[in-house]
Amino acid sequence: MIGVGFLAPGRLVLLAIPVALGLGYLILQARRRRYALRFTNVDLLDEVAPDRPGWRRHVTAAALLIATVVATLAFARPVVAGETSESSQLIVLAIDTSISMEANDVSPSRVDAAREAAGAFLDTVPDGVAVGVVAFDGVARQLISPTTRLDAVRRIIDRGIDREALGEGTAIGEAVFLGIDAIESAADRIEEESPEAGTAVGTIVLLSDGETTSGRSNDEAARAARDAAITVHTIAFGTDSGTIADPMGGGRVPVPVNEQALAELARETGGSPIEAATAEELSRVYEDLGRSVQVEVTDEEVADWFAGAALAMLLLAGLGSLVWFGRLP
Repeated sequence: MIGVGFLAPGRLVLLAIPVALGLGYLILQARRRRYALRFTNVDLLDEVAPDRPGWRRHVTAAALLIATVVATLAFARPVVAGETSESSQLIVLAIDTSISMEANDVSPSRVDAAREAAGAFLDTVPDGVAVGVVAFDGVARQLISPTTRLDAVRRIIDRGIDREALGEGTAIGEAVFLGIDAIESAADRIEEESPEAGTAVGTIVLLSDGETTSGRSNDEAARAARDAAITVHTIAFGTDSGTIADPMGGGRVPVPVNEQALAELARETGGSPIEAATAEELSRVYEDLGRSVQVEVTDEEVADWFAGAALAMLLLAGLGSLVWFGRLP
């Protein structure tokens, strides 16, 4: 529903003028009817005024009153409120696909819970926000560049974030660098296609259960994100009791979560360090992040719409008066 407000609401008191005119018109019409009833000879009245204007007189009067009301509304500077994304919002979900995400301390497993929670995140993202996905283990891979086609993003997440995609190593820094590149490329594309869109706002939401073991460091990634004015929110996912099967065949290997390293990365970029130990907590985290995407309420002044409508009503009143009565009202 379109909301209408006024930049100069105090001027609406002038609506009392058309209201007073309307009441005065009704009072005069009531008096005219009383005077008309004094003509007891109806035939004589028909001879004196055989072609009375009747309803046509009321049409022109009503058009004038409506034009006065609409012109007064235009004078109060009406605006239409609408929601638009704050500049162009670009979000990259960076999701850990290292072997440790196979741990089942989170049911059914860390990686399965992460995939489902990412889908819940897409359900809460406002329309018009572009979302991309980066997966990382020993290397970082861009699964899809930021796009507003969230159905395509959902399909990519379903196909690319699962146990079959898990690999050795954790390249958190590389994931941040790739997320920065994805955001900057999307921002350049938006600027070329829509120069009026304004500066793009980029955010990386990085989920991991470990610490960097390959590629560039978290500190390097944080500096690069700050230089690019990109915020990194980190989600430390899992529990300290998580274990996976030893790839060398030696039973179970503990895979605790390094909350401190992830928290430092978030804080250094102005982001939020978040911890989630269960699938339910992770879903709530993602949903909260989706709802927190800022939207800006913009007011578009539409006084010209009202002025045009008032002019149309004035023209209607003038034309009707000329055609029916041979004079202007």
